[in-house]
Amino acid sequence: MSPHTTSSPQLLDVSSPDLTHWLELPAHQSSVRTARRSMDARLTGWRLPRDLCADAVLLVSELATNAVRHTLSARILCGIGLVGDGRVRLEVHDHDYTGGRLPRCEPGPDDEGGRGLLLVEQLADTWGVDRSRLTGGNAVWATLTA
Repeated sequence: MSPHTTSSPQLLDVSSPDLTHWLELPAHQSSVRTARRSMDARLTGWRLPRDLCADAVLLVSELATNAVRHTLSARILCGIGLVGDGRVRLEVHDHDYTGGRLPRCEPGPDDEGGRGLLLVEQLADTWGVDRSRLTGGNAVWATLTA
């Protein structure tokens, strides 16, 4: 699975609380629900279109699930931010220091999982993976436009 872009726009600004929202969570499956609820509340508070909010929450959920399931991280960091008129950027940072590539996944029709990055690829305007300056692990990011 390859990202839509080869170079990353700048990662979210961690020091702008009016335009960004960050949440650090234990790398447990139950944290994905917490991330969804928190991100949905912030996106709704920014009065963004409901469809954009729903897509952003779905992508945060998928990326957080991947970080929890496929890395040895003890904690994950989820962020969303307004990066332009009607444009949202979301990021999930882990502590995976291996630098491994995202595996190509071809789920079968009866498989219950394996479609997270396919959803990201379909819904996001752009997405990619960079080394996180916040955790030293991966920063998987996506952008959406209303």
